[in-house]
Amino acid sequence: MILTILVFLVILSILVLIHELGHFLVAKRLGIKVEEFGFGFPPRAFSFKKGETMYSINWLPIGGFVKLYGEDEAGGGKIQVKSEKLKVKSSDLGRAFFARPVGQRALVIIAGVVMNTLLAIMVFYVFLIISGFKTELPLISDHKFFGVNQSNVKDVVINAVAKGSPAEKAGIKIPAKVVSVNDMEIKTAKDFIDIVNAKKGEPIGIVWKDLKTNKMERAIMVPRISPPKNEGALGVSLFSLESAVLNYQTSAQKIFSGIVHPANLLIYNFEAIGTLVKVSIERNSIEPVSQGVAGPVGIASITSTILQIQNVKEKVLQLLNLIGILSISLAFFNILPIPALDGGRLFFVLIEAVTGRRVNQRFEAMAHTVGMAVLMGLVLLITLQDLQKLFSGFFSP
Repeated sequence: MILTILVFLVILSILVLIHELGHFLVAKRLGIKVEEFGFGFPPRAFSFKKGETMYSINWLPIGGFVKLYGEDEAGGGKIQVKSEKLKVKSSDLGRAFFARPVGQRALVIIAGVVMNTLLAIMVFYVFLIISGFKTELPLISDHKFFGVNQSNVKDVVINAVAKGSPAEKAGIKIPAKVVSVNDMEIKTAKDFIDIVNAKKGEPIGIVWKDLKTNKMERAIMVPRISPPKNEGALGVSLFSLESAVLNYQTSAQKIFSGIVHPANLLIYNFEAIGTLVKVSIERNSIEPVSQGVAGPVGIASITSTILQIQNVKEKVLQLLNLIGILSISLAFFNILPIPALDGGRLFFVLIEAVTGRRVNQRFEAMAHTVGMAVLMGLVLLITLQDLQKLFSGFFSP
């Protein structure tokens, strides 16, 4: 648990610090005064000043922040915005964020998104190089990925094992992919059920892959002739899973793989979300969408699962994949025109660029504050959903 928390905090801090570093570097380059660059969030634990910028380490070790001179007055998220003119030194007025041209402010705002995008590209290049430019993704639709050779395969996955069953005694742990029964390759759940039912009372050899450890396992089991109600001969619950095997084979595919792969993931995630929304509308229930969304607790749970993988190479690959997905997702989500996010701030700057007039500072500040409150409420709801998933998983048979 401690290791999971530490790794999760390190991953989250890297993602947010890289984002804030983008704002920091571009602001410095443009001569905008940076008042503070903080690791974590206040209360402050330690700080030192170098030049005009304070560098701080704070007690809440999640991410970080950059405080630009004059940023709050331009709509930095405060509810109360002073109506009187800003009292700043005449020598510093030109270096305030709010006083800079529209183009410069836009560059500072999008710099964080650009940094997260670049991080995702670099991470996925490393991921694909280690994996031999080949990876596999579960499919929920007949999706076609671009810029890569794709072949779809079907697997049978065991997602529940009954207590005291032949499967449990043989050591099958979920999730597990069935590879073969009596040396016969298994491609559908029906194939598995038919063979097992035909061999009740007789020993059969089953080969499976533990999807947590990525290890191949095998054992001899005897399907029960008269199993308990709703358990089946081996005491397993299973489903068919279709996956896309993506292979970046040509030189061009490999060169652009670090860019193409995260783009493919984003497009596919949109399609998946669209499918979940459609199902929610058909069922008149929000549950399908909520089940497909994860917050900090859900991401920490995924991190814990990855850390349990025994194969070091597979563990590294899955951590890189998680970092890459989170980084590109953070970049995309942040550029959406939602108040309090970078995209929301950029939206107000673009309005100024089109109309030639600055948006009322009090209105902009209020919009960002309300946006932040709504986002925090959504995070809270998703966190409660994640906790429900987590504890239901702990206490289910």
